[in-house]
Order: sequence, then C-alpha cells, then structure tokens
Amino acid sequence: MSVQIFLQGKLLGIDEFLFAPAEKDHDQVFTGRSHWISLLSEVLPRALRAELSLAKILLGSSGGGQFLVVLPDELRELAEAFLNAAAAEIAALSEGSLKLIWSLTENLGDWSDVRRRLSEQMEHRRGTPGFETAPTSAESHEYFAGHLGMRLRDAESASWSPETPGRILIGEGKHTWSLAGNAESLPFARHAAPSDDGREPASTSALAARAGGLHTWGVLRGDVDNFGIRIRRAQTIEEHIQLSVMFKQFFAGELEVLCSMPEFWRKVTVIYSGGDDFAVYGAWDALVALAREVERLFHRFAETNLKDFAGPEGKTISMALALAPAVDASLGSVFEEAGQRLEVAKSADKDCIWLLGRTLEWKQFAEAADLKDSLMRMIAEFGCSPQYLRDLCGIYRETQSKMSRRQARKMGGERPWRYHRRIRRILGAARDGAPERGDFQKARTALIADLIGRSAVTVKLRPAGRVALEWARLSAE
Repeated sequence: MSVQIFLQGKLLGIDEFLFAPAEKDHDQVFTGRSHWISLLSEVLPRALRAELSLAKILLGSSGGGQFLVVLPDELRELAEAFLNAAAAEIAALSEGSLKLIWSLTENLGDWSDVRRRLSEQMEHRRGTPGFETAPTSAESHEYFAGHLGMRLRDAESASWSPETPGRILIGEGKHTWSLAGNAESLPFARHAAPSDDGREPASTSALAARAGGLHTWGVLRGDVDNFGIRIRRAQTIEEHIQLSVMFKQFFAGELEVLCSMPEFWRKVTVIYSGGDDFAVYGAWDALVALAREVERLFHRFAETNLKDFAGPEGKTISMALALAPAVDASLGSVFEEAGQRLEVAKSADKDCIWLLGRTLEWKQFAEAADLKDSLMRMIAEFGCSPQYLRDLCGIYRETQSKMSRRQARKMGGERPWRYHRRIRRILGAARDGAPERGDFQKARTALIADLIGRSAVTVKLRPAGRVALEWARLSAE
C-alpha cells in the first residue's frame, strides 16, 4: 500500500502585488488582481486533482491564498512539475511580485507533527529565489483589467488549462468549475453594484453619489481575531479541514447574500472573501450598516459552530472602514489604508472596529449608532441646524488639546456644569430661538448624558460619542 503525502501550497507577496502601480484602469486592474488571487488557491488544487485523476475527497482545504491536498507518494514528481509550471506563469503575470511555494511531507505521526514538518519546509522555501520573469505588462494589464476585472463578474464558470497553468480562464479550458453558488461550485463572492445602465459594475464615483449625506465612498475590511491560533490548535487533519471550510463558506456565502439585500445591492461591491477575512467597497453609509450586519452574523456563526472549541480564538471579528480622501482616489490606496487601520485596531484590542478616527468595541459601536440617531433626531424633529454637530465636535477637539491626562487627574477633570451650559447654548442657538417644549428638554438632557456621562463630579467624553458626532455630521452633509 502506497504512502500518502500532504501537499501544502501558499501564495506569497499578495500585498506587494495588489498595490503594484498600474499604467491605466487602476481600479479594474486592482479588482482583477484580487479575483485572480482569490481563485488561484481554489482552482490550482482542483486542477491538480483533475490532472492526476484523484478522488474529490483528497482535496483537504483551499482558499484564502493557500491550499492542502492529499496525494499518493508515487505522484510526488508529477505534482511538483505541475506546481513548477504554475509558479512560473504566476511569477510572469505578476512581474515577479507573487510567488507560489509549497511543502510536502508523509502522512506519518500525529497531525501536530505533520503540520510542524510542513511549516518547516515552507519556511525554508520562502528564501529560495523566484522564477525569472519576462516583461509582460501589456498582456497582464489586459488579462487583469479586461478578462478578470470585468468579465468574471458575470461568468457562469471558471476554467483551467495546462497550456496556461497560472491563469484562470473564463468560458474555455480543459477543466471547468461552476461559479453559480451551488454546493459543487467554487466559493467565490463576486457581487458588484450595477452601474446606472446596468451594463457594468458601478464606478467608485457612482457609488459615492448613492451615499446618504456626504457623497463619498470607502473600503471595509474585516479579519477574524487569532484565526491562525485556532487553526494551529486543531488536533486532527479532519478538524483542520472542518475549520478551514466552515470559515471560508461563511464569508463567501454570507457576503453574497448580504450584498444582495435591497439596502446594499446598489451600494456595495465585493473585493474578495477569504478563509478568515473579507473586503468590500461602496457608499460609506452602506458600509457602516454592512459592518454591523456582518458582525451580528459572525457572532451567531461562532456561537453555533464553535461552542465546543475552548478559548476565544477565532470567535470574534475586527473590522476597519477607511473613507476615500477624494471621490477620484484609487481603490488600491483606500484598500491599503483600511488594512493599516485594521492592524491598528487589532493591535489595540480584539472584537472591535476602527471607524471615523476611533477604535470601538462592538458594544460601543452599537451605542454610537443609537447616539447618532438621537443627534439626527434633534435636526429632524426639533429643527436644530446641522451646524450644531460641528460645534459639538469642537468640544471634543478642545478637550483633547486643553490638558493631558495627568493634568486632568491632578485637577479633578473638567466640571460637568460647564459642558451642560455649552451644549445647551449650542442647541439653543441651533433652533433659532424656537420655544422649548418638554420633549425637547428631555431629548437634550438624554443627549448630554450620552455625550459626557452622568457623573456630577467629572466629565468623561465617550469614544462612542465622538464617533456618533462624526457619523451624524457626515449623514447631515
């Protein structure tokens, strides 16, 4: 009986490749590159399995830039030849930015031992020289911008051929897989908000025009907290595969369904869904609402599927929303900023979101949403001028610059009555002298308490309050 081996593949240099400059059609090229990366780790292991006539059950896990396959040992050389050919074309298409590496080891010992050997080999291969690449910028531009950036959105299937081992083909190829969203299809979230004529995906400027309040767009990125630790704690290969497939299907399936909802389908477009992360872009107000929905669904998913796994690892998700500095900003640059903000949020805390200049826990995010509604109510129901939101934002800025934390503790902090008086004055001026009714006074009192706390001794300006003010200000633009 032949010995089985594990083959693990991984793509390196993804960020470098995504952010590499393009001569033209920057957003289409960026989208095409993202689709290529998402599908490579799904298509390559399936193509390898098909070329070597292996059973479907031997595909362990795939997606998220890596894959795991089980092979008979006698097919080792054929598998390496397949991967070498694919790696060469991947390097050529990415002009040397993207690198496919892999490791192989026998299925001997506990899964922890197998995983350790695979990881050690993978680390060794990281430093090996890549393939020499010939300049193919014009060809790669057409492939990413036209073939993958535009046509893939409406394609019914994706294909692969040995003549082009590093490419994802559309409508032709030796081996073909459905993209229809059924049980046998490739897990690939690809919803795109349609343009006004419905012929192509909406541009970032069109998405900005559909935003409520300020006409701008942004990128929302999310990442499961400590997913790598959760995977490394898997005791068996079956548990490893179960976790990998479960998370991948959650993001691909839920994102596609969510983005098809009436409040999102014309406002957001999926960039990618991975094994433990996702990214979308669209109208800024829709992205804020989408973040809340994804967190709610993920919380329910974790409670249902991870209740038997000890520890908090892999059971929470963090996100970051970056707004475009200008309507014509490149998608790649805003995507990069969202990634940087996500790193800041995850280094400071877990189970949180970076939004409008602050990192909030999800509970604080819910509080900010409620407070934003209260702030908007002052405009809609009580006739306050939107300018009052800017004046209230000034209170936060002044407090931050007035004294350090040490000084605040030494002096006992700012006195609440000063803030009560200032906020009352701001709200009163915003109503142009209209008489105060009892319901307005109640709303004003509740608003002050939400902004500065209920202490009668010191003031503590809440982070959720600052986010709510900025959120309301953008909504009222």
